[in-house]
Amino acid sequence: MAYTKSESEARPRGRPPVRSDEETKRIVLDAARHAFAIEGYAATSTEELARGAGISTKTLYRLFPGKAALFEAMCADRLEQLLSAVDLQASDNVDIETGLRAALMACADLALDPEVVALQRMVLQQSATFPELAANFYTNGIARTAKALAGWLRLQVKRKRIAIDDAEEVAGMLIGMIASAPQRAAIYGGMPLPSRKQIERRVQTCAALFLDGCRVKST
Repeated sequence: MAYTKSESEARPRGRPPVRSDEETKRIVLDAARHAFAIEGYAATSTEELARGAGISTKTLYRLFPGKAALFEAMCADRLEQLLSAVDLQASDNVDIETGLRAALMACADLALDPEVVALQRMVLQQSATFPELAANFYTNGIARTAKALAGWLRLQVKRKRIAIDDAEEVAGMLIGMIASAPQRAAIYGGMPLPSRKQIERRVQTCAALFLDGCRVKST
């Protein structure tokens, strides 16, 4: 039976388009992020990860040498997405207090992101058995965030807006002020992460403490 032109054009021809490795990696990383956060590192198998991504374990191992490499790539990818959205506002048109608040808010958004905190909780739980997880999380997350803020601080020193000796040390202190206590409360105390308004208030206080101090000035 001969098909009409419309019927033949409606039929799919050839093989379906092949998904690129980059597309497949993105699907695997998304599946891994959710699996690791929910099940934990040790309880998540490569077979489960492959199944969640809709690929074979052979394909998974071709893209990522092992579960540790996949976890490292997943952390780096997620944090890269969050860091790429960080705008530390180094513009000359922004006053130092506004710029500092924006920079600290960007760091707080990263450090107090629910998925990042969930990953940190998992890393702490598994660090004794898998110490490389903690090292990777520190390198790809905590250290990079501090480095970004330190770069912003150095620029303010160059523009003679602030005077500090060690930008990296100060960046670590500032991130600790805005994020450490809420992180500990969430991870160890089971407390909810602060709301946006609470984070904004914390950032405002930290910026004021850094720029003005809190000692009563003599008159």
